Amino acid sequence: MDWDIIHPVLDLTFWDNTVQAWLIAFALFCVAYIGLGFFKNLIANRLASLAKRTVNNVDDFATELIADIRGFLIAAIALYIGSLALTLPKGPTHVIQALPILALLLQSVFWGNRLISFGLDKYLNSIQDEQRRLGTQTMLGPMKFVARLLLISILVLLALDNMGMDITTLVAGLGVGGVAIALAVQSILGDLFAAISIIIDKPFVVGDFIVVGDFMGHVEHIGLKTTRVRSLGGEQLIFSNSDMLSSRIRNYKRMNERRIMFRFGVTYQTPLKQLEEIPGIVKQIIDAIELARFSRTHFFSYGDSSLDFEVVYFVLSSEYDDYMDTQQAINLALFKQFTDAGIEFAYPTRTLFVTHEGESHKEPHLV
Repeated sequence: MDWDIIHPVLDLTFWDNTVQAWLIAFALFCVAYIGLGFFKNLIANRLASLAKRTVNNVDDFATELIADIRGFLIAAIALYIGSLALTLPKGPTHVIQALPILALLLQSVFWGNRLISFGLDKYLNSIQDEQRRLGTQTMLGPMKFVARLLLISILVLLALDNMGMDITTLVAGLGVGGVAIALAVQSILGDLFAAISIIIDKPFVVGDFIVVGDFMGHVEHIGLKTTRVRSLGGEQLIFSNSDMLSSRIRNYKRMNERRIMFRFGVTYQTPLKQLEEIPGIVKQIIDAIELARFSRTHFFSYGDSSLDFEVVYFVLSSEYDDYMDTQQAINLALFKQFTDAGIEFAYPTRTLFVTHEGESHKEPHLV
């Protein structure tokens, strides 16, 4: 190759830099881009090998952070290195110098998302109690959203400040605008803060069976604005979070056991001896049921057409189906035991005393 032909070409000037300077800058860019990419992969592979020999997941997370370095960050750094071989005007120089910082801020969004998810998921996995885990899992979604929103807001402000914008006026303007927006959407913000209160205080979590006023069902979803409950009839009930906090909520899932009281009556013709045996019969029936704990049985009162007994026992489960199965078993056993013992359940009756004309005695008739 004839150097006398190439040399004049290399001395040609474009935008105050010779072709030779541009070629050197391009070579520096290529070397830096390839070298940084190779170094990134080398570190990621070394960390991955180390992570396989350890039991903790911190080094796994570090490996993911290194592997998550995006190409635009490497390209911005390589572009800055290549520009060092050039003499550029003040404007382009400022832009090229700002690019790596802006790229790093954008990369921080991806790193921050991973860090937020890693920290919250690690905390969730450390919880052993199942009910507490469900409550924490409910709050993870809103917490991730708020954390990511704060992260992006801070990084955008830093990026604007790095570009030379006066963010003091912008922050002040955002403050005034924020007040106006808050007044316009105060109902939405009320539901948002109510969601935060539900998440922190945990009056209920996903999966709980709750009663709100005249409505009842299982909690399916707790969102930033609404809470959704699946009713026993199958339809989905949607409550605003602020309405939920202003209502009286009965949470049946939090019951360790369910107290049950029921009454039954036997006929007035029941002998005294059988009346005295009834509390023992009831206790024997309830003690034989696995999910039931006997409390008491008493001859409660004299009814209009029955001798009334009151029974109290506890179902050792919060599930409504367990309660109904237990009560059914008690009712069937009572019916069988009373039939075998000759004890009759009472039913509405009325006694009429009829006096025949000319007779001095009254003859009772049951109706």
